[in-house]
Amino acid sequence: MTEIFDKIKDNPLFAGIDAGSFGQMLSCVEGRVKLYLKNELILLAGDPVNTVGLVISGRAQIVRENTEGKQNLMAELQEGDLFGEVFACADVSHSPVTVIAAQDCQVLHLRYKKIITTCPSVCPFHTRLIGNMLTLMAHKNLMLNQKIEILSKRTTRERLLLYFEIQRRGASRFTIPLSREELAAYLCVERSAMSAELSRMQKDGLIRYQKNEIEWLNSKE
Repeated sequence: MTEIFDKIKDNPLFAGIDAGSFGQMLSCVEGRVKLYLKNELILLAGDPVNTVGLVISGRAQIVRENTEGKQNLMAELQEGDLFGEVFACADVSHSPVTVIAAQDCQVLHLRYKKIITTCPSVCPFHTRLIGNMLTLMAHKNLMLNQKIEILSKRTTRERLLLYFEIQRRGASRFTIPLSREELAAYLCVERSAMSAELSRMQKDGLIRYQKNEIEWLNSKE
């Protein structure tokens, strides 16, 4: 229990909850930790949505199939990221997306109904946990709005430039968390076309790149 707390104690979901309350909290919300191997399904589209997942270690991805059966990358989940909370809160009975382990990962599953329902013991951490969850959901909403803004761009170059602008956070050199294939799926473009556009952007003096390392040279600033 202490090992788990040490890994997630700095997560915003548990802000204000100390080590002494952590074990009681996990029991109250029926928390359980599960290990997943790379490419193993964590949540399959169509499965019931009963829990909120928190990535403790490793990396996972949220994907969705289009009508042609092609998977689109909806979001990249790093350590500390939540998934499933929006669907659980909206009382969606079955998941519209699939969550898959992008590498070996450890996930903490929390029963959502137990989080938002005050238990008979009136645990003091419940109000704090609910407030923390609302804050995180607001942040998730901002991220979704960012993706909508990216996908509203008509050209691959415009999508790449906006994605890089968001990722760099004012830095001239930065690292993106996605592979070429993952980035193309996230931007909903063909990988070959995207790679060609990246080369043109470098030739035009907008960026320099080496694998996932990007240098921002956009002269519009």
